[in-house]
Amino acid sequence: MQMLLVHGLGRTPLSLFGLAAALRRAGHHTRFFGYLPALESLPRIVRRLTVRLRAIAARGEPVGLVGHSLGGLLLRVALTAVPELKVHHFVTLGTPASVPRMATLAWRWFPLFRLYTRDCGRFLGSAEAFAKLPELRVPFTLIAGTAGPCGRWSPFGAEPNDGVVAVAETRVAGAEPELVPAVHTLIMDSVTVRTRILAIMEGVSVNARPLVLES
Repeated sequence: MQMLLVHGLGRTPLSLFGLAAALRRAGHHTRFFGYLPALESLPRIVRRLTVRLRAIAARGEPVGLVGHSLGGLLLRVALTAVPELKVHHFVTLGTPASVPRMATLAWRWFPLFRLYTRDCGRFLGSAEAFAKLPELRVPFTLIAGTAGPCGRWSPFGAEPNDGVVAVAETRVAGAEPELVPAVHTLIMDSVTVRTRILAIMEGVSVNARPLVLES
């Protein structure tokens, strides 16, 4: 099956090469979508992704989608413009569904974050933008990490998190994330996550209840 992988903010397609290799060994055909927030606006990124999805839809074949962090949001937005796309399954890895507090803090206190992320960083800190996110109308699975720091000095307090996004920030109405002991930046390299994605793409039933997966 055709697979499209979209990386997260601050990463490149290279970050998904390990996952892609596992998918290819299972017989899937992998492709990547790359973007650079410092050099292109959010609307331009979404337009390019929409064009890419339309090209896939024109083939009339089912496609599997995997988005890491912001990559999942980009796919979620672009999918609304390509209703003809036959999505076998859409998996998000550490993708926020509400404003992630770490993005808000970074935008407020770190000028380099604002300089590099531009439109994308502004989007991540906008409650209005998240309120306008389209409903997911394709089969999907949310995966969230829990290996981030908790405690008195953590910005997350006692909430489970992956170091960048809290589990609570990944929840979508009507669906709970599956939980895996991984950090945000490396969640796609977790053997458990790769195994789970392979199972999902092979059509193994997805449990709608939250799961705690062993590493």
